[in-house]
Amino acid sequence: MSVFKRFSDIVNSNVSAMLDKAEDPEKLVRMIIAEMESTLFDVRTQSAKTIADKKDMQRQLKNMQEEVAAWQARAEKALSKEREDLAKQAIQEKHRVEQAIEAQTKELEELDAALLRLEQDVSKLQSKLNEAVARRDALVARHETVKSTIQMRKRIDDTAINDALHRFERFEKRMDELEAEVEAMDLGRNVSLSQQIDSLGDNEKLDEELEQLKAKMNKKAS
Repeated sequence: MSVFKRFSDIVNSNVSAMLDKAEDPEKLVRMIIAEMESTLFDVRTQSAKTIADKKDMQRQLKNMQEEVAAWQARAEKALSKEREDLAKQAIQEKHRVEQAIEAQTKELEELDAALLRLEQDVSKLQSKLNEAVARRDALVARHETVKSTIQMRKRIDDTAINDALHRFERFEKRMDELEAEVEAMDLGRNVSLSQQIDSLGDNEKLDEELEQLKAKMNKKAS
């Protein structure tokens, strides 16, 4: 398993919740750096043990190769003494050790490949760690800037919305006032149909009284 996969599992379990909740960025960065340092320490410790195991396997492989040569020499010696039975047994022992050498060689190749991958992963992780340490203050400042900008824009947006609503309410209130003024000006001017019909009799009485007054004045004048 890649060291980055292990590191990702460790960080995800501890950091994801903090990221979702937008926790203290400085605390978050410190925690990530601490996780990276801890992972590097564990992997380097494992690497040291693996390298020690590799050296031990190489030592065993060398001993087995020497043992193969020894069994080969014994087989030749037995043949020189015309002991084919012993020579055959020596050859069998040599084959047994050669098979062990073949298996040990494959294990050693797999171990070399694992160490190479481990070295590459550690190198990448160390590079990321150095970058995180170098950019720690910048990342914290960047987070604070973005957070402040978001809060400021929210306040601006809230203010703009409230101002717009307030202006519209004032406009509605002013329209109500103007309509009330118009209604007040027309008050008493708009005579209903029933009132107009009822007032017709009043005009007839006025005309009759006017004619009577004219006749009376003409009579006096004559």
